[in-house]
Amino acid sequence: MEITKPDPRILVIRMSSLGDIILTAPVFRNLKARWPGARLDILVKPQFLDAVSKNAFIDRALPFSGLFSALREVNAAGYDAIIDLHDTPRSRLISLLALCPVKLRYRKASLARRLFVGLRIPSPALEKHTLDRYLEPLAQLGVPVVHSGPELGDWSPAGGSAELKKGPLKICLLQTAFLGDCVLTLPLLKKLRESLPDAAVTVVTRPETAGIFAASGLAAEIIEDRKKTAPRFAEFGRLAGELRARNFDAAIIPHRSLRSALLAWRAGIPVRVGFSSSAGRALLTHKVPFSWLLHDVERNLALLSPLAENLKTAFPGLRRGAGAPYGPQDGVVAGINPGSAWPTKRWPAGHWARLIKKLTAERGGKVLLIGGPGEQDWNAEIERQAGPERCLNLTGKTTMPGLMEAIRPLKVFISNDSGPMHIAAALGVPAVGIFGPTTRELGFFPYGPGNRVVETPLACRPCALHGSKKCPRGHFLCMRLLTVDEVFRAAQECRKGTRRVKEGAAL
Repeated sequence: MEITKPDPRILVIRMSSLGDIILTAPVFRNLKARWPGARLDILVKPQFLDAVSKNAFIDRALPFSGLFSALREVNAAGYDAIIDLHDTPRSRLISLLALCPVKLRYRKASLARRLFVGLRIPSPALEKHTLDRYLEPLAQLGVPVVHSGPELGDWSPAGGSAELKKGPLKICLLQTAFLGDCVLTLPLLKKLRESLPDAAVTVVTRPETAGIFAASGLAAEIIEDRKKTAPRFAEFGRLAGELRARNFDAAIIPHRSLRSALLAWRAGIPVRVGFSSSAGRALLTHKVPFSWLLHDVERNLALLSPLAENLKTAFPGLRRGAGAPYGPQDGVVAGINPGSAWPTKRWPAGHWARLIKKLTAERGGKVLLIGGPGEQDWNAEIERQAGPERCLNLTGKTTMPGLMEAIRPLKVFISNDSGPMHIAAALGVPAVGIFGPTTRELGFFPYGPGNRVVETPLACRPCALHGSKKCPRGHFLCMRLLTVDEVFRAAQECRKGTRRVKEGAAL
């Protein structure tokens, strides 16, 4: 099927739900790349009209209020092609009865999904992501898939551009999540400073992650949120009062918790930008669409869309401290982070021990073990199994700046899905991420060219966003099936086949 018109009219049918509608963005982007003058419309349910109006490539949204009224509108518009990305009896009927020469439909694999959910019968059809299936009909139109996933700039924020006062601005960045989340917020902080160079940016974060933002040198001030150690309500009141006293003009809130949004609202900050999926979205003035298919770095950068246009930037360099807490005489050949706050994110201790033996057998020397104070027993057991002569164990012995300096000189860093993995990526150290209960599709894989993720494709993954205390199914196959040889090969590829990425390289 081919469209001969230079500026065709194309209708995409995707009536619900919001997450699926968000996934249609690459379809529209590819159609617009093929025909820049094309008119691209979408048929959606009325409750999603506002959401689709934020797409940069959709010309018009048709509200679906009934079968016959929808048909009248579709036929009146005179479309050259209809692409059904809904694939229900209703959408099929609209496409069938529409007066249109080209009609395409994606394959939902409904039967395969029902068999898997009801009887646990696997099917190759389920291995293909919904987005990939959305893009398949484009081939029948001769449209090359140049854009295969969501990109920055697909969607504008609800609330439009933020109106800020003239003159020097005071902006608050609220990020009180885990270490890895804070590391992945650094490009956002850097872009914020680039876009508003005269603004003073204050970061609100937890005491244990304050060092990350201090090392970036980008924050005018860091305020510590002691929510984990101080009385909950008293700390909230203290922090809200402190923020209110500073008279901030805007708050950027990557953390999707109700508490973070409530804190900015209670502090009286007039412009509050956060994600549409935030638990406190009703308290936000500007809501940015959240997509799991973007890396967390890119999701965070999208929060600046009400304030800036070009959202590309580089990972900021992190200030050097006193130097690595070891020297050439220690012969460190690699670094590992075997721990995690979540037990299911930990590759088994025996696997780590065998990996250390393989790493040191190749070149001699030692493997650096890092981790927090709560991981000392876990890492000590790994050291015992691997042999103390093969390990340089700094678990619980480094400050945050010391941890960064310990990772900085490494040629390769191997880690469970946790914060130090993101520190390595930010420092330009080739990183291997071992993923079990989580998956790279959640957007928290080590960012940058040359980094690797090692994982086992299982239907039960992901079982949680962050991990859990024990495997919900009791078998823990997502980690047990990952072999030492697989991880070792990934480390070899990182170390031998990858150019070390310079700090500050463009994202």
